[in-house]
Amino acid sequence: MHSVGICGSDVHYWQHGRIGDFVVKDPMVLGHEASGTVVKVGSGVTHLKPGDRVAIEPGVPREMDEFCRTGRYNLSPTIFFCATPPDNGNLCRYYKHSASYCYKLPDNVTFEEGALIEPLSVGIHACKRAGVTLGSKVFVSGSGPIGLVNVLVAKMMGAAAVVITDLSASRLQKAKEVGADFTIQVKNETPQEVASKVESLLGCMPEITVECTGVQACIQAGIYATRSGGTLVLVGLGPEMVTVPIVNAAVREVDIRGIFRYCNTWPVAIALLASKRINVKPLVTHRFPLEKALEAFETTKRGEGVKIMLKCDPTDHNP
Repeated sequence: MHSVGICGSDVHYWQHGRIGDFVVKDPMVLGHEASGTVVKVGSGVTHLKPGDRVAIEPGVPREMDEFCRTGRYNLSPTIFFCATPPDNGNLCRYYKHSASYCYKLPDNVTFEEGALIEPLSVGIHACKRAGVTLGSKVFVSGSGPIGLVNVLVAKMMGAAAVVITDLSASRLQKAKEVGADFTIQVKNETPQEVASKVESLLGCMPEITVECTGVQACIQAGIYATRSGGTLVLVGLGPEMVTVPIVNAAVREVDIRGIFRYCNTWPVAIALLASKRINVKPLVTHRFPLEKALEAFETTKRGEGVKIMLKCDPTDHNP
C-alpha cells in the first residue's frame, strides 16, 4: 500500500463502533480510499503484474445477484466493502484484494490521486444520479471532502453555476478554490432563509441540489431550495429518522434520490484525472506516515484541513 485517505466513516467507526446497522464486533482494519503497488498476483490474473501502480475500488460483489446483473453492484446486500464490519480495510503495509477491482494507474496519475478516486467516485455517482448537464444550476450543501468533489464533478459535467454552503469559512474558501461560483456561510438562518439566499445568488432556484451533510435542517433547506420539477440527491447520512417538508417536495414534483457509494466509476475517474479534466490535488491538506496514524485520525476528528492522507510505504517519498 502507498496512500490511504481517512474518511469520516473511518473516524465514526473508530469513535462510535457503528454506522447504522453496521456494527464493529471484532477488531477491524480501517481504510478504504487507497492506492498501492502490486507485489504479487494470483495465477489467473492477466491484466496486472508486479510493479503496476493501482487504485483500489473497495466494494467487491460476493455473488452475481440481481443487482450485479443490472450493473448496480453497489446495492448488492452481500457485497464486500473495505472497512465496513466485518470486512477489513486497507490501511496497512500489505493488502490482498480482488484483481478485477484493482485499476492500473497511468504514469501521469499519482498515488494520492489514485486514493482520491474513492471520494471522487461519490461525486461522479451523485452528479450522474442528479442529472447534472450543460447549463445546470446546482446547490451543494456541505463543503467537506464530499461536497468539494461534487463541486468538481458538477463543473466538469457542464454546470453553469454552483453555490455551496457550510458553517466553516475556511472550507468555503477551499470550495472557491476548486470551482464553486458562490458560497454561503450558514449561521443562524432557517432552512427557508438558506433556500432564499441560494436563489438570490444563482438568480433562480437550482434544478439540482446535492445534500452532503445528512443534517435535518440541511435536507429541509435542500427541498425548499430546489426548483419545481428538479432533483434533490441525498449523499450525506445522518439520523435514521428526519423530519422534512415532504408535501412541499411532493406538490412541486421535486424528485428525491438517494445514493449508496458508487458503481462503475473507477475507469471514468481515471480517465478524467489522466486527461487533467479534474484536479483533486488541492483536497489533500495533511500527510502523515502510517506510524502516526493516531495523530492523523485525531487531526481528522478535529475537522482540520480537508483530506488527510496516510503514507503506508516508508521507502517511497513520492506523492
